[in-house]
Amino acid sequence: MDWTMISIIFAAAAVGAAVWRVHRLKKEVWQFAGKVERSLDDILSGRGLAGDAEGVKDTLWGKCGEKLSQADQIWRKKEESYLLEKEQIKELISDISHQTKTPIANMKLYLEFLEEEELSKKGEEFLKNLERQADKLDFLLQSMVKMSRLEAGIIQIKSKPGNLYETLAKAVMEIVPAAAEKGIELSADCQENYMLRHDGKWTEEAVFNVLDNAVKYTKPFGRIHVKVARQEIFTRISISDTGKGILPERQAEVFTRFYREPEVHEESGVGIGLYLARKILEMQGGYIEVRSQVEKGSEFSLYLPNE
Repeated sequence: MDWTMISIIFAAAAVGAAVWRVHRLKKEVWQFAGKVERSLDDILSGRGLAGDAEGVKDTLWGKCGEKLSQADQIWRKKEESYLLEKEQIKELISDISHQTKTPIANMKLYLEFLEEEELSKKGEEFLKNLERQADKLDFLLQSMVKMSRLEAGIIQIKSKPGNLYETLAKAVMEIVPAAAEKGIELSADCQENYMLRHDGKWTEEAVFNVLDNAVKYTKPFGRIHVKVARQEIFTRISISDTGKGILPERQAEVFTRFYREPEVHEESGVGIGLYLARKILEMQGGYIEVRSQVEKGSEFSLYLPNE
């Protein structure tokens, strides 16, 4: 056998050994990836790591398994802490709601008694101011409790097939007295049998908050129009008004907590309505946006998923 043949045999053997090593390495990589994937699934599902998670500590899987085990323990501790904190917040909110309900009800009752008494003109003026402040305090506390319950996950949004026309009609009817007081023209465009999966109670709350905002900042004898349009992915509920409009640099801020524009502090409100509307829509897989021009009005668009 000449040296050429010997070289070919050795080369073939070397190639075969290399192919075998690559195959074995590939198999080990797949096994390692499979273990990591199963371990992450166990952590995310809350089952905890499987028994072989740590393995032999001087191996790559042993080192990774140990780190995953530590991450699992940290995850569980944070989850327990979150649940405990959520329960404490729930109790605190319930306590605040209970403790403030009776004093406010008593204040309003005493104010009604005072209305029956003979008062000076100055006294009557003070009484009216007290009534307004009591109503504002009541509204503020109710809004704060509602907002806290949404943020803490205490309130659950339950979407189910329902008539969107009926939901919108309830919201519009609630705002009619305030709009009529300012001579504002209200109109709506929606099919009477428009079915959409949504939470009727909370969607009504979101729409009412936007309508309430529109009435507050629309001048007397202005117009507010509600229109529903089905798009490819979302149903759009647009609420347009002829109000004062919003500056471009402020349009993103109107959906944040407690935001109120500097020019409207004389108006009633605490800056929670649009924030609540945003949260309610987001919890149903939707969103809200605004387009506005100063002194020409605003259009708020509320989007709910079709499926």
